[in-house]
Amino acid sequence: MTPRSQTMAAEPADHAVEPTRLQHRAARAIKERLIEGVLFLAAFSAVATTVAIVYILVSESVGFFEHVSVRDFLTDTMWTPLFADARYGILPLVSGTLTVAFVALAVAIPMGTIVAIYLSEFAPFWVREIVKPFLELLEAVPTVVFGYFALLFVTPLLQAFFPELPGFNMLSAGLVIGIFIIPYISSVAEDAMRAVPMSMREGSYAMGATRFQTAVRVVTPSAISGIVAAYILAISRAIGETMVVAIAAGLQPNLTFNPTEQAATITAYIVQVALGDLPHGSIGYQSIFAAGLVLVIMTLAFNIVGHLLRRRFREAY
Repeated sequence: MTPRSQTMAAEPADHAVEPTRLQHRAARAIKERLIEGVLFLAAFSAVATTVAIVYILVSESVGFFEHVSVRDFLTDTMWTPLFADARYGILPLVSGTLTVAFVALAVAIPMGTIVAIYLSEFAPFWVREIVKPFLELLEAVPTVVFGYFALLFVTPLLQAFFPELPGFNMLSAGLVIGIFIIPYISSVAEDAMRAVPMSMREGSYAMGATRFQTAVRVVTPSAISGIVAAYILAISRAIGETMVVAIAAGLQPNLTFNPTEQAATITAYIVQVALGDLPHGSIGYQSIFAAGLVLVIMTLAFNIVGHLLRRRFREAY
């Protein structure tokens, strides 16, 4: 066969391959666009849900503030929206929320950090593989169970040491909340510590540092960004907890920062009213949206402060 005939025979084969190649590229481009669209919808749904929640809270709160002035709402020390002589001062609910959250964080932050350091730097592999699933299992326990655990076990235990402690108090609720948010801190912080390069640990050992000194002075500062993120998650979880405080802390709004007294939190009040018989659109019903808006602002403020602290520590290290 001559070279010309060989070329003419090869041309039809090349023309047959080219459309197949173009179809393959077009199909791959369509798949990539489809995947990008799905990912965009997933991200957009999270943003849209947040915007929708804020819109509902703000729109419903506008009707509430048409009857109650913002000044009275922020400065009044009485919260009695269900009484005949209704007063709408949010301070008692804010004090209860902050007190319970402070007690919970006083337990969870040190314990969670210690657990994270132990699992990351000291625990053998088999211990880590046993402890971590148990910690994650603690997150799966329904909070109503923790509520009755606080009311029926922790409170009587505390009353053995403090006989004057009332049956409903913020101390037992805060302690139990602190216990079940420990995994939120330990899991995220431990992952951040394990992400620190091994070369940093080896360099510390080469300089003569002990294992404890390396964990505290090298690994922990290097992972501070992830640790602060764990703290922010725990703060948000402690502030937003509902069932434990509704069961164990009582539902009596009380302007106090004494954890041995009973009080109501913002979330507990929302549950109390939402399950009641108040008609939709009434001022009492709209008060739960105003309280929810305050809760969102508090959570947002803590997240902003945590973000600024994380940026500062990241730049320092």
